[in-house]
Amino acid sequence: MSQTIDVVVGPNGSIRVETRGFSGSDCRAASQFLEAALGQRATEELTAEYHQAATASQAVRQQQSSV
Repeated sequence: MSQTIDVVVGPNGSIRVETRGFSGSDCRAASQFLEAALGQRATEELTAEYHQAATASQAVRQQQSSV
């Protein structure tokens, strides 16, 4: 899957940054430069991709610690 960052500007001037194809916190790192340029974040919604990757990495850490 390709990685994309969409910047959506609403009719009221609101701006939404959407990331796709990133896993875990990679989306935050990829969009950090946009957030810095746009100013303070009003809200954040984490996608299923973010949570799935976090769950997978937690499972790997748990397996490694039990060895």
